[in-house]
Amino acid sequence: MAKVLFVMTGTPYWTLKDGTRYATGYWAEEFAAPYKALTEAGHEITVATPGGAVPTVDMMSLRPDMAGSAQIALDLEAIIRSAEVMRRPIHLADARLDDYDAVYFPGGHGPMEDLSVDADAGRLLTAALPSGKPLAIVCHAPAAMLATRIHGKSPFAGYRVTGFTNEEEEEVGLAKRARWTLETELIELGVDFTKGEKWKPYTVVDRNLYTGQNPASASPWPNACSRSCESRNGLTRLTRTDSS
Repeated sequence: MAKVLFVMTGTPYWTLKDGTRYATGYWAEEFAAPYKALTEAGHEITVATPGGAVPTVDMMSLRPDMAGSAQIALDLEAIIRSAEVMRRPIHLADARLDDYDAVYFPGGHGPMEDLSVDADAGRLLTAALPSGKPLAIVCHAPAAMLATRIHGKSPFAGYRVTGFTNEEEEEVGLAKRARWTLETELIELGVDFTKGEKWKPYTVVDRNLYTGQNPASASPWPNACSRSCESRNGLTRLTRTDSS
């Protein structure tokens, strides 16, 4: 059994360019699909948020037209309701990389508000990147990479990375209203940003770093990680698998 840390947004809103607060949080599928796959494989999940705030689901992600169907939306909601770890997250400031075998950052627009400027998120990411432990970051959650920047430089510079694209942001009607867009900021951070077809699953693996472009890209990595579980010196750990 591996221990996996889910680092999640703790905010229910995203501040737009005009100062208004856009209701958001985490995207249901990006939590529920990996959570279900990992727990069914026997792995232990811990949720951490800034300040230990209980994560807020973006209600748009539970709409049948956004989830894929009414039944899928109900299934996602059931997984979230059953996840006791969501009701007792630890403080992100207390999360120690040594306690976990893998780290996962699910998205939603929430990370654009809090994780992008959270020093504890930046500290954890900076430690996880050279650790060799699987580090998965999906959709808008790569915004947390911005918190690793010190004196204008980030350890993620030069890594192949994907994330929610400007084209996808335009299609949801928020690109022009946003203070900044993820794709543009990641490119300025110095990553090698790559993308696939909009709304289709697209994943990139560079060393131990897994990134997914959009909600549909959240499902593959936990299955790959689970298949790569192996026992070494009596301790179960996760090893990286390449996919693209």
